[in-house]
Amino acid sequence: MRIGVILGDGIGREIVPATQRVVAAATAAAGIDVDWVDLPVGLEAIESHGTPIPDSTLATLDELDAWILGPHDSAGYPERFRGQLTPGAVVRKRFDLFANVRPARSLEGVASMVTDMDLVIVRENTEGLYADRNMFAGSGEFMPTPDVAMAVGMVTRKACERIAHTAFALACARRRHVTIVHKANVLSMTTGLFRDVCREVGESSYPDVRIDDEHVDAMAAHLVRRGRDFDVIVTENMFGDILSDLTAELSGSLGTAPSVNASETKVMAQAAHGAAPDIAGRNRANPTALMLSAAMMLEVLGDRRDDHRLNAASRWISEAVRDTICSGVATADLGGLASTAEFAETVLARTLRR
Repeated sequence: MRIGVILGDGIGREIVPATQRVVAAATAAAGIDVDWVDLPVGLEAIESHGTPIPDSTLATLDELDAWILGPHDSAGYPERFRGQLTPGAVVRKRFDLFANVRPARSLEGVASMVTDMDLVIVRENTEGLYADRNMFAGSGEFMPTPDVAMAVGMVTRKACERIAHTAFALACARRRHVTIVHKANVLSMTTGLFRDVCREVGESSYPDVRIDDEHVDAMAAHLVRRGRDFDVIVTENMFGDILSDLTAELSGSLGTAPSVNASETKVMAQAAHGAAPDIAGRNRANPTALMLSAAMMLEVLGDRRDDHRLNAASRWISEAVRDTICSGVATADLGGLASTAEFAETVLARTLRR
């Protein structure tokens, strides 16, 4: 199996190698040979190729089913590259990574505002209210005059149907409850279509799954008050981005929040947090989110290929990360004293003991 490795910027140069070592150990223990493919993106690629996302990197990704993407720091790129699509956005658009799946689960040993939270936000990743993802060419954000700025939000039945199937299929493997989040009382045509199509998919194809829906503002309040009551939440792009950051903090920390971006054939592991340039190179970064993202990537691959070895490797990594934190080994952002390297070594040792 070939897996792409993209360091990215900032702390990516520390947390990606740490994650790769753990994934390599778990897959080897499961009897899987992995060919690691290193690919430049970000500042490294600007220096070597003159662009943050080289055509050669994209061409190689065409050949891969999975890759680990480190965070990018596009604000730190030279001026001529600012205002362009970020490397992550280019990759999402090129490979139609329409499903952004972001779990929020309380971890023993991590202080949380909502204990026992265990939910998943399934975010439609290609359209909605984000201007960089809803146009064939150019951006959906524009200024007809210097004093007027406008943005186009797009919702299509096709995109709603496929993200709904992703959410309801996931719910079937969990607690069989899907909450559709929208703002149809104001955006009645766009998010109203999203709500209605998701409900149609659920009622016609997943009769055993309980369905409810909430306005996005009310949902934010519900998550704070009773976040443990929700199972799978499906929503449009911007709402999903905001709510998943909220649930990450409510369940513990954005530094522990994993995610994958997936199409029907490809899957990309990408932590929800950013490049944290203020601590880059100081051996302080928390690799938890990316390690758990990589575990999710292996689980997706295992399910698609019906390969229990990949599912086992995924489980070993997740358990090793959780057990490490529960044992009191944690990085500074979680109140611990471990460096990035020390945390990774502990997770690696626990993974090898599985």
